[in-house]
Amino acid sequence: MFDSVRSRRKNKAQAEIRMAPLIDMVFILLIFFLVTTSFVAETGITVEKPQARSSEVLDKESLMVGIGPTGQVYVEGRRVSMFSLRSLVRNKVNVRPGLGVVLVADKATPADYVVRAMDEIQLGGVERVALAARQENP
Repeated sequence: MFDSVRSRRKNKAQAEIRMAPLIDMVFILLIFFLVTTSFVAETGITVEKPQARSSEVLDKESLMVGIGPTGQVYVEGRRVSMFSLRSLVRNKVNVRPGLGVVLVADKATPADYVVRAMDEIQLGGVERVALAARQENP
């Protein structure tokens, strides 16, 4: 009887969790989420864009500048003053020549703020300035 208990213990395989397939699966999921995630450049301010009948898509390398209804200016999620906008844009153009700027203004923003921002951006060395709008439904 003593021998049979000993032989049964040797024949039983111990249960174990294999980690290699689990780690492989985690890496596959990580790669999947990295590949399918889209990174959208935001201005740092929520605006309601005006509608436009004609619009075109600009390259994703454009700098996004947001202007709120009370004249607050946001670049890459940071609030900046209208006076520092020119030097900030000039520094960006020095790093990436030919940089385009998309001006994202709320539809309640007075034209004075929009024109001042466009002027500062162009004085900063940007040749292509566009206004963001949402496409009007036909």
